[in-house]
Amino acid sequence: MDPVADTPDLTEAAFDFWFRDHDHIRSPFPMYIREALREQALKRFTHWCTHLKPEAKKEVNDEIFAEKFEEILFETGMGLVVTEDEKLSIRYPFMPRIGDVIRVQEEKDAAGESKVTDRFYHKRGDEAFLKVKLIRLNTNEAWETEFELPD
Repeated sequence: MDPVADTPDLTEAAFDFWFRDHDHIRSPFPMYIREALREQALKRFTHWCTHLKPEAKKEVNDEIFAEKFEEILFETGMGLVVTEDEKLSIRYPFMPRIGDVIRVQEEKDAAGESKVTDRFYHKRGDEAFLKVKLIRLNTNEAWETEFELPD
């Protein structure tokens, strides 16, 4: 694979995937950064590809190029967003977001539905967590939970 020549196919596939919502995956990138993100990520990836040493080019396969582009895409996105919550969405794209309605599995009725009102990152010792504040939709009772994060 010639990464510079094949960049349009590889990068367009990544942009198509990460800029659109899918069944279980939502785009972590807000609309207002997408044009700049596209431009800057392409520039950074092309720079990385053109500066690979010849022996490294022989070792790198399609999967590694795709992973590197995604890494650049997410790093670049982090530098373009404004709020801490947007940074959380990029860093942890599969975690609940503000405004999400969540059903607590143990509860089968409407009491099990809650809406995320806030979330934030915190550490306890060496472990990282996403603390999520919610409100029960039928009682307006506030509650919170946390998820351990990979770090």
